Amino acid sequence: MHLDENELFFQEMADVTPLKVCQKTQNVITFSPNIPTEGQRLRQAQLNEHELLELLSINPIDFEPVGCDETIYHRHDGMQDAVFKQLRLGKYQIKTVLDVHEYRIDQARISLINCILAAYERGERNILVIHGKGYKSKPYPALLKSAVCDWLKRIEYVAAFHSATTEQGGSGAVFVMLKKSAQKRIENSELNRKGRGFR
Repeated sequence: MHLDENELFFQEMADVTPLKVCQKTQNVITFSPNIPTEGQRLRQAQLNEHELLELLSINPIDFEPVGCDETIYHRHDGMQDAVFKQLRLGKYQIKTVLDVHEYRIDQARISLINCILAAYERGERNILVIHGKGYKSKPYPALLKSAVCDWLKRIEYVAAFHSATTEQGGSGAVFVMLKKSAQKRIENSELNRKGRGFR
């Protein structure tokens, strides 16, 4: 006697019990016209990343070569000397460390962009980037270090950078200070306004 496909299927499934239906709670999301949604932030980050990819070259001839053991640094106008000194001395707390010293130059670029955008979004102000010294890099020594130096000068979220202290990697790494995110500026403004009543 031949069984058709439906009968075979029901025989095979005879001992299967249905899954229990769970009551799921729905998350309520409130929208505010002033606060971007997660999707809006993601789209903006992708747009920024695309713009940065256009801005940051990976062609070695576009970088000003720096020495393997050279100290690199840069700060934008308006930064106080005391703040830059604290950065140089490694006095600021660092939660994020990005190690790109063994990456290809295109991998290093996208990793640096993603790291900076994510740290900025989280409201972090300081990160450490390990680029290595590049004694044996081609077509010239310290290629990746030269690239990172060039990129950091061009990324608008970066307020300043300085080669790390000896304990943190010396001239093979760099402390990067990010500008305050819009959210952090709002929080600081609120704190300062509240604090005025207690002075």
